[in-house]
Amino acid sequence: MRPLLVALLGYTLLFTACKRGNEKCEINPEVAKVAAPVQLERLEQPFFKIRNEADAKQFLAQHRLFADQFLQRRQYPSEAILANTLTRLATNAGLQKLARETETEFKDTNKLQGELKQFFQHVRYYFPSFRVPPVKTFISGLSQDMFVNDSLMVVGLDFFVGPKASYRPNVPDYILRRYTPAHLMPTAALAVSSKYNQHQLTNQTMLGEMVQYGKSLYFAEKTLPCTPDSVLMGYTAKELEGLEFNEGKVWAHFIEKNLLYNTAPFTIQKYVGERPNVPEIDKTCPGRVGAWIGWQIVRKYMTEHPNVTLAQLMAEKNPQRILSESHYRPRKKS
Repeated sequence: MRPLLVALLGYTLLFTACKRGNEKCEINPEVAKVAAPVQLERLEQPFFKIRNEADAKQFLAQHRLFADQFLQRRQYPSEAILANTLTRLATNAGLQKLARETETEFKDTNKLQGELKQFFQHVRYYFPSFRVPPVKTFISGLSQDMFVNDSLMVVGLDFFVGPKASYRPNVPDYILRRYTPAHLMPTAALAVSSKYNQHQLTNQTMLGEMVQYGKSLYFAEKTLPCTPDSVLMGYTAKELEGLEFNEGKVWAHFIEKNLLYNTAPFTIQKYVGERPNVPEIDKTCPGRVGAWIGWQIVRKYMTEHPNVTLAQLMAEKNPQRILSESHYRPRKKS
């Protein structure tokens, strides 16, 4: 893997009451009691004060964990090389412009800290042993949107500025629309979900992939209870409305084409991977539809098993059990 900042150089020039959908959403009072202190630090501010190698070395010394884990300091032959790379980045006019635009969009640090705190409260409500990592924001040069492990979270804010940014991620439009301020927290939730989302490591099937994605989306739904489904999934409202109406027809496609136990990676990716649409079902069917169906299976399973905790769901490795015990059988609508 290339050090992050090598990739960076290639890009530098280029709440209490809210709503899920149309339904009012109330935060569980018990969640509000959960302690989840957030240590949030805006590293883009000291980073863009770097003017020379000495400044860069001071930045590295002051942010050792960030340097080791996010900047991958050990992959550089010497600290001087990394310091010079940082200096070139911090003094790059294009990246400075993107930084100013990012600062304008995310100037309210208290708002971001509040959103993070509420999210972490929900995580700790369902997983009491979860330790809230320190959170750093950074201008990643559109290299990495989110970095999460047990000891650090780094948010590449420049990914989430939205359409007004001078530079945007070099991805297709159907992915690009997921990079707005509203999608920052869902991206974080899906990243954190991987810590708990257990799955079979062998005999990968379409069903297994669908349910794995479904569990991640359900985790995001429970930890961000006031975020609309369309935002969690990254669909437009029209796409989601069409899927909800045609859910039975979509499910019938998987059954009639014998797709659930298909193990061919290429076929699986057609339905759960990134695509603008899935013409095998219909030209209007959005990509990643298999992940959305997996989410509906998981939702139905949890409805059928109200005593199953989120932790127990995420630990369940058997997708067939989840499907069978969900009694998921959506009907076609005329």
